[in-house]
Amino acid sequence: MSSFDYLMQGFAAALTPESLMFALLGVLLGTLVGVLPGIGPAMTVALLLPITFSVPATSAFILFAGVFYGGMYGGSTTSILLNTPGESASIITALEGNKMAKLGRGAQALATAALGSFVAGTIGTLLIAVLAPVMADWAVTLTSADYFALVVLAFCTVSAMLGSSPLRGVASLSVGLALGLIGLDSVSGQPRFTFGLFELANGVDVVIAAVGMFAVGETLYVASRMRHAPPELVPVSRTWWLPKEDLKRSWKPWLRGTAIGFPLGVMPAGGPVVTTFLSYAVEKKLSKRPEEFGKGAIEGVAGPEAANNAAVAGVLVPLLTLGLPTSATAAIMLSAFSSYGIQPGPLLFEMQPELVWTLIASLCIGNVMLLVLNLPLAGIWVKILQIPRPYLYAGILVCASLGAYASSQSWQGLLVLLGIGVLSYAMRRYGWPVVPAVVGLILGPIAEDNLRKTLLVNQGDPAALVGTPFAQLMLALALLAIVVPLIMKARARRKVP
Repeated sequence: MSSFDYLMQGFAAALTPESLMFALLGVLLGTLVGVLPGIGPAMTVALLLPITFSVPATSAFILFAGVFYGGMYGGSTTSILLNTPGESASIITALEGNKMAKLGRGAQALATAALGSFVAGTIGTLLIAVLAPVMADWAVTLTSADYFALVVLAFCTVSAMLGSSPLRGVASLSVGLALGLIGLDSVSGQPRFTFGLFELANGVDVVIAAVGMFAVGETLYVASRMRHAPPELVPVSRTWWLPKEDLKRSWKPWLRGTAIGFPLGVMPAGGPVVTTFLSYAVEKKLSKRPEEFGKGAIEGVAGPEAANNAAVAGVLVPLLTLGLPTSATAAIMLSAFSSYGIQPGPLLFEMQPELVWTLIASLCIGNVMLLVLNLPLAGIWVKILQIPRPYLYAGILVCASLGAYASSQSWQGLLVLLGIGVLSYAMRRYGWPVVPAVVGLILGPIAEDNLRKTLLVNQGDPAALVGTPFAQLMLALALLAIVVPLIMKARARRKVP
């Protein structure tokens, strides 16, 4: 049978009452954990793993995939409304989405995020069915030098694009890279910068760091500002549907974000986090209104949110076709495959066609469910902004603390959360962008591993880092990301009398 016939059979199985129930439960849980800071899809899927002992494999993976997709939707809600990303992949959404919320357009920001997620998720799911084997074969051909070059591009893009100056962006990135060095050396096994603390042997937990940087840092900064002036009254829009002007400005970023997110989601060095930053950079370059970026540009919400969800679909490609997890959630799903005695790989589509195609079909159905759930709720979610600030941020601190404790399973995790929160407050206080620090922490270890692997294989020859066309292209784009803004600023200064 053709792929289309298998897909139709998958829809027939996914539309059964049992499958629909698990899909609905998955997207509801995913949306909830995406909204709560510090509790992400990976942790939720890990907590749900015991159901593999009593639930059929198809139902379990429909549930897990629903949590995965729903987490991406939910993470944008607190990013937009409270500048507190529920998911690391929603960090970039906070840049423009929160500015829109402060301008009274929070409902429109939530709506464009929901629609962009739906468009990208649906296209990405269909691409899984059509391009999965081809994309997986392409990703396998990339070398560690290629992955290193891709991460360098993300570093340069983030440092140049965010903050009041590239120098502050680089400084913030350096802070994140330094935090990423904490822990055991991946080659020698020796502890680095742990200061003799056993709790730091595994490094700084990304969940704790992201929550500390955004939730705790934002709370401390807002509290410090409230001493000097009464809290700013944020207007609330009652309209949740996008007007024609916003739709006109959003549909192209949705498609561009999908085109960026899906192929990069396939690669181990890609994933939702990298794609959102690259999408933001692309939208800022192509925008006819670049002056709005940093002040509430809707393209800065539409593109990254589409890239985010398209990357989630891309993550499933190497998982299903190669048994290669490229994210924490995918790694936990791989362990669930093992619980059922199923080996993901090239033969999975032949040995377990009902499971694979029902899962793909359920993703399309889950996307529709998420749109129906989230779009009408945009006007309700935005009313969070009317909660008195002391109560609102006290609740954020409670959720952040619970998430940090659940992630670390020890009180030391709370100390790390507080320390990073204070560091984040100081960065905000002196005008350093916070996002590059989080990117450095997340992608720094990936860059280091691929750099050392490349040099070890090539006996320390640095020319190996530019030994492939893909690496050369990525590094050239990274250089342009640094040089072009400097040239444009120099020209702007010359024009000023």
